[in-house]
This record gives sequence, structure tokens and C-alpha cells, in this order.
Amino acid sequence: MSDIAPLNKLELKRTLNFQVAVFVFVRVVISTTFRMVYPFLSIFAKGMGVDLRTFSYAITARSLMGLISPFLASVADSRGRKTGMLIGTITYTIAISLIVIWPTYTAFFIALSLAFIGYLIFIPSMQAYLGDRVPYEKRGRVLGITEFAWSLSAIIGIPLVGFIIAQNGWLAPFPLIVLLGALSFLLLAWMLPKDTAPKEGEAGFLKNLGKVFSYPPALAALAMAGLYSAANETVTLVYGVWVEQAFALSIVSLAATALAIGISEFGGEVLVTMFTDKIGKRKAIVIGLIGNCLAALALPFFGRWMVGAMLSLFLFYLTFEFTLVSGIPLMTEILPPARATMMAAHMAVIALGRSVGDLLAPSLFTHSGIPGIASNALVAIGFNLLAIIFLARIKLPHAQLPS
Repeated sequence: MSDIAPLNKLELKRTLNFQVAVFVFVRVVISTTFRMVYPFLSIFAKGMGVDLRTFSYAITARSLMGLISPFLASVADSRGRKTGMLIGTITYTIAISLIVIWPTYTAFFIALSLAFIGYLIFIPSMQAYLGDRVPYEKRGRVLGITEFAWSLSAIIGIPLVGFIIAQNGWLAPFPLIVLLGALSFLLLAWMLPKDTAPKEGEAGFLKNLGKVFSYPPALAALAMAGLYSAANETVTLVYGVWVEQAFALSIVSLAATALAIGISEFGGEVLVTMFTDKIGKRKAIVIGLIGNCLAALALPFFGRWMVGAMLSLFLFYLTFEFTLVSGIPLMTEILPPARATMMAAHMAVIALGRSVGDLLAPSLFTHSGIPGIASNALVAIGFNLLAIIFLARIKLPHAQLPS
């Protein structure tokens, strides 16, 4: 990212390169917190003295927070990007502190939802901040680098958490996470330039929401994101059950599969930084969606063999991550006057799409007519093809911008 100039002469120490590195660090911390729940679900449940079904309610409540993210993150449009990021980070840190102070299921239930609210404020604020400062033709690369954090949380964060839990018990990671959250807040407070004062008569969050949900290209973009998110979740929810049943995998082997998926996600993010700006965001999304369809089609055909199943899953998650991350810079330019609100709505429809996939996936997997993963794969392909149709309806506000 050496071709990106510093923000201004008074901030030579705070180049955008350094800011992006800090954003990646903050996101690794936050993403690890949310991803670690899945592999260590039974350990956390036993530590809090609840069964898995009860524990799942906390995860469900957290997911539902995604639907209110446009209301939360609009603060970054009305009050400033720095304000949004700081509110998000401190909310997250205070929420995790609650588990340390009061290590019970009730505290965990509340903390997981509050921490996710912080995440839902921070991410759109950060994406809007970069959208303000990075030219559109370079934005795919920069935003793609910030997305490294998602895969790095699986590759680095989860194994580290597992080691800490193995040595000191289920509660041990949380004090460290609180310290890292506090460090993140201090870094952002020092690093980011002061927000400009809101202009008199500037649109508040209700007006910004109205702009997003009354603008046809924005609605088309949100529909597209929701569809390819549903496609991914339709397979994601059942792939572990599928490979366990088909190949009688051990817990260690399933963990290795999860690590391989993290590596494939990282590969998709790297491809975005290399190619999305060069070939165009719209074309990159089409390539990703078609590739994801082919990978989904490969699941039932090549999934009869262990190597074929793993390779198909690797390609499925690589192409999805390439699609998702290629879509982020496109989303940032659809409605610049309400950029943070648009990005928050994007997160909301991704959460909604996942919910749809979660509802459909078990019934499809147990469908007697088409056994195994085939039904899930076919529905995922259908969602992706619909996403391509909505992509064709997306128009950027400035005709001179590349697609």
C-alpha cells in the first residue's frame, strides 16, 4: 500500500498504511472473540453449567443484533467515523469485561450481544472511514487487507485461545481479550484524526436510513449480499455433519478442517487485494459467484472421496470470501452521503441471509429425495444465480467510476 499518500503533512506518523495495520489488529481481536465460541462451545457451556441448547440461545440473540446494525452504525454518518469506531470498541471492551467480573451464563448472554453491538458499530464506521479516504480504484486492495483479520482470527486467534483454555480453563482468555480491547481503544483514540463538527441541518440516522432503503441500487446491492450470504450458510451449517458422517472424522480432524477453511478464506482475501481493483469490482463478484457455484456443484460429485470433499470445501470458501470481500468496496460507493449507514445495512442483510440459510440447511440436508449435501449445494447455486441478477441492477452514482 505504499502508493497511498499520508492523510496530511501534520500526520506523517499516521499514514494510512499504519492505520490499516491497526484496523487489522483490532479486527483480529474482535473476530477471535466471536469465532472462538463455535469450536469451544461445549467447553464454555460446561464451564457455565448449562446445556448446549441453552447456550445456543446466547448465540442466537447475538446474531439477531445484526438486524439493528443500520440504526447503530448511523452514528458514524451523523457524528463522525472516529466517534463511531471509538463507541464500537469501548462497547465491545465493556461487554467482555462483564464476563470477567461476573463469570456466569447470564453475564455471557448479555455480554455476547453487547459485544456484537460494538462490532456492528465499529466495522461500518471503519469501512466508511476508508471509503472517504481511499480512491475507489484502489479501495478493493485496502479493504481486502482489512478483511485479512477474519481469516487470521481462525488461523492465529483460535489456536491461541485453545492453548490458553487448555492451560487455565474456560474463563482464562477473557481477561486478555479485555486488555487487548482497551489497547485497541487507546490506539484508535490516538491514531485517528478528530472528527469534523456536524454541520447544521446534516441528516440524522432516520434520514440516512431513508436514503438507503429508498434508493433502488442500494436495495439491489443489499439483496445481492443477502442472497450469496444465504448460499454460503446453506452449506456451512451442515458441512461438519456431512464430513463427519461420510468419513467418520475425529474431533481433531474436524478442527483441522476448520483451520483449512480459515486458510481458504485468507486465500480469497489475498486474491481480492491482487485482482479486484484491476479487473473491476463487478466482474470480480461475477467470477466469485460463478466459481462458488462450480465449487458447490463439486461437493456431491467429488465429495465421495475425502480428498475431493476437502478440495471442494476449500474452493467453496475461497470463492465465497473472494465474492464477499470484492463486494465491500462496491458497497462503499453506492451511496456516499450515507456511507456508514449503507455498510451497516450490508452487515444486517448478511446476518439475515445467514439466518435464512440456517433455517433451510437442516431440512435440505435430511431431505429423503436428494441425500447428503446435494440439496444444500443446489439451493446455494440458486441463491448465487439470483445474486448475479441483482448485481446487474446496481449502478454507481458517478458514471466515470470503474465498475
